[in-house]
Amino acid sequence: MHTPHYIDGRWVEGLGDDCISVFEPARGQPFAELRAASVAQVDQAVAAARLALPAWKNTCPSERASLLRGFAIQLDQRREALLAVQMQNNGKPRHEAEIDLDDAIATFHYYADLAEQLPGKNRDVPLAAVGFSARTRLEPVGVVGLIVPWNFPLVTSAWKLAPALAAGCTVVLKPSEVTPLIEQAYGQIADTLGLPPGVLNIINGMARTGAALSNHKGLDKLSFTGSNTVGSQVMRSAAEQCRPVTLELGGKSAILVFDDCDPDQAVEWIVAGICWNAGQMCSATSRLLVQDGIADTLLPRLQAALQKLRVGNPLAEEVDMGPLTSQAQWHKVCGYFASAREEGLQCLTGGQALDRDGWFVSPTLYADVPTDSRLWTEEIFGPVLCSHRFSTEQQAIALANDSAFGLVATVCSADLVRAERVADALEVGHVWINSVQAVFVETSWGGTKGSGIGRELGPWGLSAYQSVKHVTRCLG
Repeated sequence: MHTPHYIDGRWVEGLGDDCISVFEPARGQPFAELRAASVAQVDQAVAAARLALPAWKNTCPSERASLLRGFAIQLDQRREALLAVQMQNNGKPRHEAEIDLDDAIATFHYYADLAEQLPGKNRDVPLAAVGFSARTRLEPVGVVGLIVPWNFPLVTSAWKLAPALAAGCTVVLKPSEVTPLIEQAYGQIADTLGLPPGVLNIINGMARTGAALSNHKGLDKLSFTGSNTVGSQVMRSAAEQCRPVTLELGGKSAILVFDDCDPDQAVEWIVAGICWNAGQMCSATSRLLVQDGIADTLLPRLQAALQKLRVGNPLAEEVDMGPLTSQAQWHKVCGYFASAREEGLQCLTGGQALDRDGWFVSPTLYADVPTDSRLWTEEIFGPVLCSHRFSTEQQAIALANDSAFGLVATVCSADLVRAERVADALEVGHVWINSVQAVFVETSWGGTKGSGIGRELGPWGLSAYQSVKHVTRCLG
């Protein structure tokens, strides 16, 4: 904890003014403490990345691929230690922590494969004009800043770090101050693999550290995942520098259940969409749109399923849902419970904090929520589900699309032709049909409207860290 920052291939102590306390949310108690990086250390990290860029971007893609596979292997070898950190610092149940780790491992393997498939530096472009030749090059965008959130540490950083390194970029990674420990594994792995100094830099800190990085003139690109409030600030700084930015922001996603759906199967998909990671997901399907014909059957079964969930400390017992990750998030969710009471919403289950140590809240279901309610329109980031009935397919689509966000949606229907038709009509970046939220590295991730700019994962994740250069030559 005395040297939590990885700059230019060395572990160094923080010189900033902020002291970061790292909490175990299941107990509400700190278990580690570290000193934030100073603004000068942010400068040092960016300078190290800039110095390392020329050699790294000219490294053979197969060599970069080999190092990325090394990251995947090393993550797997650190499995038990990484799972323990996810469970202690995030409050994730073990089965969720395992999926997070496997996701990160798969991401590094996937981008290792893409790195090996990168075309040669030059590709001829056929021209209709006579007397000219043209070629195109895909080049790394340069030095990139990566700012990642606390709800899926290790995973979100893998989604950014692996394609950036595959493309030949050098990076400065800033983890969340809520969960600053697990990303240190990337620096340890870089040491083990002999990654050249400066290619990967990790700086920890609070808001002022993030601001120093996002405002830094030495970056060529910034990729940010987090809240819309901070994302808009990041976008302003990108505008001042006229540099590209990728933003993965919030969501208020809908799950649409049609009356031909098996109600028990629908309950499984609904619960997974709102209670995974205690609802702390930008993709949480927190708006339940249920057709009139199935509503009276579905809602009681859903109520019973939420009441049966085992909520507790993942380090002490086998649980289905852990605590909220931070006290600030606990206060925020409890504030929405208070708003629901003020609005007179019908609470079928939950709607309160649990009377125990730690930052626990009950899985919550509100019925017949008006579409102008705060709980219907605002991102809560907790296990809080609001339901609303619809009659027709057109009404369901209109209600689902009536949102400032457009990240994901889920469609539940036995009529697959209709399900596909509805999926095509939804104004979001990713749709699941009759499924839990299975995310595969080969697919894209990102949204429309207020849910962000750009895409991660798949080949789109790699292209986000590449720039296109054309060279045209007169043959005369």
